[in-house]
Amino acid sequence: MYLKKRDGYKLRFIRKDVFNLTIPIFTEQLFVMSLGMVNTMMAGHISKEAVSAIGMVDSINNIFIAFFSALAVGGTVVVAQFIGQKNTKLANESVKQVLYSGLLIAVCITFITWIFHNSLISLLFGSADKTVINDTYIYLGITLLTYPLIAIDLICNGILRGAGDTKTPMKISIFMNIINVILGYILIYGINIDDGIINIHTPSFGIKGAALAIATARIIGAIIVLIVLLRGTKIIKLTKLKAFRFNKELLRPIFGIGIPASIESLLFNCGKLITQIYIVDIGTVTIASNAISVSITNMLNIPGNALSIAATALVGQYMGRRRSEEAGKCLAYITKISTLALMAVGFVSIPFARGVSSLYTQNLDIINLTTRVLIINGLGMSIWAISFVLPAGLKGAGDAKYTMITSIIGMWVFRITLGYVLGIPLGLGLIGVWLGMYIDWLVRGILYIIRFRKGAWKNIVVIKTNKNISKNQTT
Repeated sequence: MYLKKRDGYKLRFIRKDVFNLTIPIFTEQLFVMSLGMVNTMMAGHISKEAVSAIGMVDSINNIFIAFFSALAVGGTVVVAQFIGQKNTKLANESVKQVLYSGLLIAVCITFITWIFHNSLISLLFGSADKTVINDTYIYLGITLLTYPLIAIDLICNGILRGAGDTKTPMKISIFMNIINVILGYILIYGINIDDGIINIHTPSFGIKGAALAIATARIIGAIIVLIVLLRGTKIIKLTKLKAFRFNKELLRPIFGIGIPASIESLLFNCGKLITQIYIVDIGTVTIASNAISVSITNMLNIPGNALSIAATALVGQYMGRRRSEEAGKCLAYITKISTLALMAVGFVSIPFARGVSSLYTQNLDIINLTTRVLIINGLGMSIWAISFVLPAGLKGAGDAKYTMITSIIGMWVFRITLGYVLGIPLGLGLIGVWLGMYIDWLVRGILYIIRFRKGAWKNIVVIKTNKNISKNQTT
């Protein structure tokens, strides 16, 4: 009887932790995805070529964004575990280590991508319509310059979440995306006001305007989050920027998680890019439908994305306190509620699939194909949590290598190979490609459940000792 009461007491605290951490993340994701939808809608009303180009470029940009995000996971987990140990000093030093390392990697990637970006587009999307290709050159040429800013934003916000502060990243992301939408409208369409009193006319830049708007928003977001960390919060602070040297003892656990997560992300998103390549060969309608479908499904996945972020931070904190049983209960609880939430969202979305699709474009062929994809997605969302939320929690415990291997196998065997077979030789087109994705989710989800239940992840030690770290700590 006492054990049951004690377990119930722990579960109440777990629920409270999940609720307090997730609500700001959910609010942030809601605004980010909503405004992202607005951006895609604005692009859709430029032309079908513009929305196709943005979708194609985003398939490249998202590889690097996901890579930086995965690299940030190492910092998030290490900071979370130090916070769990109430070791603020080493948590603060970890901030500087992961930020400098991530920024250095981002600058190198930006430089290399800039040199080869024209060749990259020709190689990947050379079969697309000429107008689409020209728009692609413009959009990628501007947005790739913001990679270091994306890295700063993702790493700093991840660190804040690892320290238990999800409200600050929420406010910054909402502000960034509001700027993006307002600037996007002004730069894409221009302003033409002439009512006799006010006379304002600005040029319209089309797809270039969309790229300039998102670049400006990222600059502002990176500056704000750096100011926040330099001023410091109650728990975390970025200090002594000039007095820096790389600390091997701190970088080892950061990259021990960040590198497998980054490799997983890189290969996973490269796989998504490959699916984008054979989608391009099907035609412009399919490219546009895929871009719109991705935009809408990202919006529908907000509860899952929010809970994934929370799972990494919370499991990391529990493991830092050496409370592996509570970490397991927390992860099980988050996975269950995210499954129920996504299942409900998926079923509710089905009747509105056509109406939402028509907000993006007036092209009936695109609307019809997007509607069919969204109906299938509504049925498939129930398995998203076990393939994304569950491994996010496992990463929080430091189990990044297993999630990396599982993700790579699922992507390359099922999403790419099976998706291609269903989509191209068997003639199912975009529907076949998405079916391959759902099979990938299911297979990976089953493997993650097996891993979670066996419990080997509970024995992983991310931070082995503080003595060696303290000796090498910068001053």
